[in-house]
Amino acid sequence: MPKKIFQRIATMAAMATLPLTAAAIAPGEACFADEATDTATITRMLSQAERLDLRTPNARMAALGRMLLDTPYAAGTLEGDTECLRIDMQRMDCTTFVENVAAMAITIGEGRSSWHDMVYNLERLRYRQGHLDGYPSRLHYISDWIIDNAHRGTLTDVTPRIVATPSYQIKTLDFITRNREKYPALADSARFEAMKKMEIGFRSHRFPYIKTSAVDKADILEGDIIAIVTKTPGLDVQHIGIATRGTDGKIHLLHASSAAGKVIVDPLPLATYLQRQRSIQGIRVVRLNE
Repeated sequence: MPKKIFQRIATMAAMATLPLTAAAIAPGEACFADEATDTATITRMLSQAERLDLRTPNARMAALGRMLLDTPYAAGTLEGDTECLRIDMQRMDCTTFVENVAAMAITIGEGRSSWHDMVYNLERLRYRQGHLDGYPSRLHYISDWIIDNAHRGTLTDVTPRIVATPSYQIKTLDFITRNREKYPALADSARFEAMKKMEIGFRSHRFPYIKTSAVDKADILEGDIIAIVTKTPGLDVQHIGIATRGTDGKIHLLHASSAAGKVIVDPLPLATYLQRQRSIQGIRVVRLNE
């Protein structure tokens, strides 16, 4: 991995400025695409959100997400020869967009405004039990991400609560190891075996979702996290974004779009967006906790 792409937090002295809660991040584990630019962007966004006096996690998610409109899309920014907490505020895919926004929303909710605190919260969201411990510790599947973060009180899967009759999917999640060639890190046999061991816990995994045909009837709030359930074998979710209210008064998807090449508010209402893609089964809806 070229040094100019991912720069490590440079010194122990710099880490000594972190609050005690951020001590889980060790030197060399946090990697910025461009440390000066990324930390400045995070600081600016936290400061701006703080001035807006956003009282709920959902309000923070929606406002912070919109601050990233037009940020270029890039796939695979989390991949590398070694696992570290990668942070790129200049390019994002759908997952890193939602994680970055959520980490900042949590930081504001804690009454904090330092990029150090955002880095700490990002690790908590991205890794099993909130701690980076190699490639397999990353919460690769959204179902795993939801379960782990819900268990630690970070968020709640509200899918069964916001629709009269939720549906349930039973699926074995093994897409990653069945497509080993798509993931360079899995060339390492030990990582591959560790991923297979993790996937065992998701054999015949059962989770709630809202069918595409019922999305218009669901009580989706602005700032909810929308996880789009896929028909693809071995995979639970194919895309993720944030619910936002459009100028038409309907819920739209605020997301890092590969088709548009940037972060956008999709021009189509969410229900219409879902109906136009055959690979979509429906959605899961997640909210950050107070």
